Amino acid sequence: QVQFVESGGGLVQPGGSLRLSCVASGRISFKLSNMGWYRQAPGKQRDLVAHISVTGLTNYADSVKGRFAISRDNAKNSVSLQMNSLKPDDTAVYYCNSQPPLSSWGQGTQVIVSS
Repeated sequence: QVQFVESGGGLVQPGGSLRLSCVASGRISFKLSNMGWYRQAPGKQRDLVAHISVTGLTNYADSVKGRFAISRDNAKNSVSLQMNSLKPDDTAVYYCNSQPPLSSWGQGTQVIVSS
């Protein structure tokens, strides 16, 4: 069993910033796992928005490219997502998981971008 615990979400005005964090525990070889941040907006499917490989290579969905930055700390089994220049369309529940994702998902952290 693998557990993911996300934190750092909240209510922010358009143009603002948030930093999300996720800690993985349980049966996962974190340093050998590609990791991703996903988001699910109301009424929509869950989508991958950022990905970081075991070697630190990053990739982003076009909608967040240039605004979001993913990073990892293998010593802490953690992955973070720095989100800048937030837009209302970024409103969603954000989850971390491996990439491709495992069947276990955390509770996610809610991000609301609104004035």
